[in-house]
Amino acid sequence: VTCSPVQLSPCLGPINSGAPSPTTCCQKLREQRPCLCGYLKNPSLRQYVNSPNARKLASNCGVPVPQC
Repeated sequence: VTCSPVQLSPCLGPINSGAPSPTTCCQKLREQRPCLCGYLKNPSLRQYVNSPNARKLASNCGVPVPQC
């Protein structure tokens, strides 16, 4: 897996607005799962990855929120 937050661009709408997550978002979120801790450690990404909407999105996609 190549860690690239750009891969999660289909998830920006749901993360920002709480909108329903498109299938492509869940697929990308599952692919990028090994990278989520790295994103949490990045100050410019943390606010998105750790937001309530992102947590809801992860839950809806069946991706556990990482405990880093």
